[in-house]
Amino acid sequence: MTETTVCVGLFTSVKALWEVRIQKINEQLQKEKEVRQRAAGRLTVAWEERASLAKLKQKVITENGRAVLRIEQEEWKTLPSCLLKLNHLQEWQLHRVSLVKIPQFIGRFQNLLVLDLSRNSITDIPREIGQLPNLQELNLSYNKIKSIPKELSNCVSLERLELAVNRDISDLPHQSFHFITIKAFVLIKDCSWIYRAENLHTLWLQRNEITHLPESIRNLQNLSTLVLTSNKLQDIPVCMKDMPNLRFVNFRDNPLQLEVELPPCENEEEEEERELYGIQFMHAYIQESLAFLAKVTKGSLKTTLPISLIVVVLGK
Repeated sequence: MTETTVCVGLFTSVKALWEVRIQKINEQLQKEKEVRQRAAGRLTVAWEERASLAKLKQKVITENGRAVLRIEQEEWKTLPSCLLKLNHLQEWQLHRVSLVKIPQFIGRFQNLLVLDLSRNSITDIPREIGQLPNLQELNLSYNKIKSIPKELSNCVSLERLELAVNRDISDLPHQSFHFITIKAFVLIKDCSWIYRAENLHTLWLQRNEITHLPESIRNLQNLSTLVLTSNKLQDIPVCMKDMPNLRFVNFRDNPLQLEVELPPCENEEEEEERELYGIQFMHAYIQESLAFLAKVTKGSLKTTLPISLIVVVLGK
């Protein structure tokens, strides 16, 4: 009986020892497998990155002396990090590529002058956009942008910003455009954040939700082109008559309160060149507004108030 007990105990000890050894061997084999998988994964990623880089290099062209990355109607929902090896690029032109995100490493493209990512599915502008001091043009029209980061004001060379048809934009932070001297930017629904953009010359605001223009628009003394078609404007600020460089405007498809008829043209050529809702229309509308204000308010209200507000006040 004693010998049987000793044998059983010895067998149990040997079994436990082998189980420990087998467990250690299995753990070692598992670690080696994981190492091989990671190595294979890194190798796969490296090959994918190399393939992506080769594909991207094929899309780089030289245009007007600039290195331009141009991709159209291909599937690039995200941009690979290997793009950093092309940081000499001066323009990105990526249209209809289903891009959903601007990479955070965008700030490392210090030579970038033009960033055109129109007609994609981008929802956010990364803060790193403010690390591009040489950026002159930013086009994010026809996307799904929801907000504008205040860091955009750090793009001190920005001359043109297009955000037309981004229906989700509703507001801009106060500090975004306090000191920026850009030449075009978009304000959706509320344009009250126009401050000190004295150098602005082109402003594209079509097909948004703008309901009024602020009096501060008069500060844009260099503005030459203003497009406001298909918004919800009810009035044209009287102060716009004092914008001497304004050459082209378009107020078509807005629920403006006053009906204005332009005077007849002297000849057919002048009739063909005249825009129905252009610069002549704007000045005629302003004159009609001034006449309306003079007649209705009798000097009791300032003419800088929008007609819609005067109607509400008088209605009380």
